[in-house]
Amino acid sequence: MIDIAGRLRLWLAPEDVHAEGRTPDYRFSLANERTFLAWLRTALALVGGGFAVDQFLPHLHQPVRVTLAVLLLVGGAMCAFRAVNHWVRCERAMRRGEDLPVSRFPTLLALLVAVIALLMVLVATLGWAG
Repeated sequence: MIDIAGRLRLWLAPEDVHAEGRTPDYRFSLANERTFLAWLRTALALVGGGFAVDQFLPHLHQPVRVTLAVLLLVGGAMCAFRAVNHWVRCERAMRRGEDLPVSRFPTLLALLVAVIALLMVLVATLGWAG
């Protein structure tokens, strides 16, 4: 059974992860943190893109503009949540001497970005401006 409360606790109190296993080589922890920050940069870029679509494409039909903006904003939120979850999971695995966890999230995010890019190509080529 998945301990959701325990995982969320580690999100808010990451120092509790030190109670598990042995301290890994600090270089691996720092690499894990850099990966976390890269995911946050991606999340911020998606959120910024969502706001940009909504604010700077006023001539786009509203349903298309709102759909693209919401997809980007939701993708950014998912990416931010996933970043902290993945950081905790990797840190715990390193401390326990386990294999690092695998994730399908990068594939999901890549597909989301590809769909949005294709929608933007359609918007640009078909001239769905208002």
